[in-house]
Amino acid sequence: MAERGRLLVISGPSGTGKSTVIGVLMARKEGLEFSVSATTRAPRPGEKDGVDYYFVSRDRFNEMIENNELLEHAEFVGNCYGTPRSQVEARLEKGITVILDIEVQGAAQVKKAMPEAITVFLAPPSLEELERRLRGRGTDSDETIRRRLETARKELLLAPEYDHMVINNEPEQAAEEIRAILES
Repeated sequence: MAERGRLLVISGPSGTGKSTVIGVLMARKEGLEFSVSATTRAPRPGEKDGVDYYFVSRDRFNEMIENNELLEHAEFVGNCYGTPRSQVEARLEKGITVILDIEVQGAAQVKKAMPEAITVFLAPPSLEELERRLRGRGTDSDETIRRRLETARKELLLAPEYDHMVINNEPEQAAEEIRAILES
């Protein structure tokens, strides 16, 4: 029987580069799989259902909560996000390390449900750099960026509650730090 996989939870403010760092990490280390979250938000250009997210209605999302189908869930900037429980459990049983890219409320829920989870807070080098990255995306209004920065300030205060904190100055280096954490 395969050794049980590990659960890696990565959180950090929107625009910190979580997706980029996770992509680098997955390219460097075998046996990792990304957990696809469910969300009520609309797909961004190029995003695919079942690959980037499971795009669901608010009604379906509420049904998933009621049926205990989510390992964690939260509302963030007006949209709901959650991790389908069955997907994660099945992979862990097969010995696969599962990566969750979730916000701080969800990370706390996962840590409570699965204390063995390894939590990493990915932080931006500075709030100024975070704002530059958010504006560089070209996907958000000034008001949305303002809300994301306000949320980031609050999230940064929760970083000490994580097992590890990694500053994303450069995605290759951040991915290497996270790989070392997984292997320790």
